[in-house]
Amino acid sequence: MTDLSAYSVTRKWPAQHPERLQLYSLPTPNGVKVSILLEETGLPYEAHLVSFDTNDQMSPEFVGTFPNNKIPAILDPNGPGGKPLALFESGAILLYLAEKTGKLLPADPAARYETVQWLMWQMGGVGPMFGQLGFFHFFAGKDYDDKRPRDRYVAESKRLLGVLDQRLATRSWIMGDEYTIADIAIFPWVRNLVERYGAGDLVGYADFTHVARALAAFVARPAVQRGLIIPNRS
Repeated sequence: MTDLSAYSVTRKWPAQHPERLQLYSLPTPNGVKVSILLEETGLPYEAHLVSFDTNDQMSPEFVGTFPNNKIPAILDPNGPGGKPLALFESGAILLYLAEKTGKLLPADPAARYETVQWLMWQMGGVGPMFGQLGFFHFFAGKDYDDKRPRDRYVAESKRLLGVLDQRLATRSWIMGDEYTIADIAIFPWVRNLVERYGAGDLVGYADFTHVARALAAFVARPAVQRGLIIPNRS
C-alpha cells in the first residue's frame, strides 16, 4: 500500500485511496483548472476540499507540504521515478499532468511551446488582471469611492479579451482544432469574469463574439461540467 504519511497534508486530509493522485482544491478559477484536466484525462484521483472559510490553506499541515499556502495543489504518489511528488501552482500542475498522461499538450515541439506561451499568458495576465477587476467590482473594493483602480483593470481586461478574441477568430480553440491545457487555463477565468463577477457589461463582453462562442463550447464539455464543481463545497 502506498505510504504518504511523510507529507503533512495527509494528516489533515487523510487519503482514502493513497494509490491515487491527491487533489487539494476549491472550485475557484484556478482550482477548477486541475479538476477539469483530471476529468478530461480520466486519471484516477481523490479530491479534498480546502476551505477558505476556515483558512485551511493556512494550516500547518497544508503549508508544511505546500509552502505558498495556495490552491490548487496535488500530491502524486506515482511521480517521476515512481516516487511521490507534491506540486503547487496551477500552471505547473497542468503541464505536469499533461506530460504525465500524454494528453492535452501537442507533441510537436513548436506547437507545444506555443501552447505553453498561452498558458503563461493566462498565468501572468488574465488571472491577475481579471482577479483584480473582481476585487474592485465585486468584492470589497467595489465600495471604494475612487474608481481609478477599477478602471485600470477594466481597461487591461478589455485589452486581454481583445487579444483572445482575435486569436479565436479563425480557430475553434486556442491552438486550432486541438483542445489543450491553454483552453483549460483560460476559459475558467473568462467564465468567472462574466458570471461570478458580473463584469460582462463593464468590459463590453458582448463585443467579443469569438470568446463567447468558445466559452460556450468549453462549458458544454461533460468533463468541464464535472470539473467545475470539484471538490464539492458541501
